Amino acid sequence: MKSFIVFALFVAAAAAAPANPDADAYVVKYDSDNIGVDGYNYNVQTSNGISQQEQGQVINPGTDNEAIAVRGQFSYTGPDGQQYTVTYVADENGFQPQGAHLPVAPQ
Repeated sequence: MKSFIVFALFVAAAAAAPANPDADAYVVKYDSDNIGVDGYNYNVQTSNGISQQEQGQVINPGTDNEAIAVRGQFSYTGPDGQQYTVTYVADENGFQPQGAHLPVAPQ
């Protein structure tokens, strides 16, 4: 399940980023700490200004409500030159993104 969430978040970040902003972009920073069943965290930055940070941990371990709770953010420069940042939580309540450029659901 953790792999699916991480994969889905990478897909979301890739879909949100501009198409082919820099074909020669490369990773300038990559930190990863996978501490096994207790959780993980990572931080990635690329030469074209894309960055992503995420932390995850198992909540309610050993119960029927066991789940992975994830918190993170990603940012990129849009085609308009503006920096976009999305922070998110993904847990038993689903994926919950927030960003100044995202619409907010009515209360």
